[in-house]
Amino acid sequence: MTRRKRPYRSLPSLQRDNGVCRACAKAGYPLESLPVFEGRAGQSAMIVGQAPGIVEGVERRPWCGRAGQTLRRWLDMDEERFYSTFYCSSVTRCYPGRHPSGRGDRPPSPRELELCRFWLEWELSLLRPRLVVPVGGLAIKRVLGISGLAGCIGSTFALGDAIAVPLPHPSGASGWLNSLENRKLLEEALALLRAAL
Repeated sequence: MTRRKRPYRSLPSLQRDNGVCRACAKAGYPLESLPVFEGRAGQSAMIVGQAPGIVEGVERRPWCGRAGQTLRRWLDMDEERFYSTFYCSSVTRCYPGRHPSGRGDRPPSPRELELCRFWLEWELSLLRPRLVVPVGGLAIKRVLGISGLAGCIGSTFALGDAIAVPLPHPSGASGWLNSLENRKLLEEALALLRAAL
């Protein structure tokens, strides 16, 4: 059952409705989980990923798989500190399934992105974080309107009253970090992020 109301006055109310959203499944997309997100009102930092992975879809907890372990290692945070620091969200909320090629996960379609846009916009409005960390090209494009990692990793951006520090995706399926130059950009981004925290 999908419920969306306007306006939302509280994050718990939004989360309750988001937790049962089936809009993409009703539109015919072969999703393999219910919505995945985690956080509470009052958190001042927010991480926005592309979509949950297979482990996240099963566990119903963002960033609990291998990419999340890599991300926490980058940030030098254990699980407890990571989840207490960051409200964890994503551009689309449900695990989209494997990519037809068998390598990695299926990227969300433009229609799925539009169907999920509502939830992220309301989270940003209600949470009002001072720091937003879009992770990966799709999240960076959706949150900041920027295409291409090299032009934004290692920089900060204004996002309303917040600062945004984009990061590359920590997935092993991404080859972006195979370049020494790109790894240096990641280190610059992590230094900016630590300073913002």
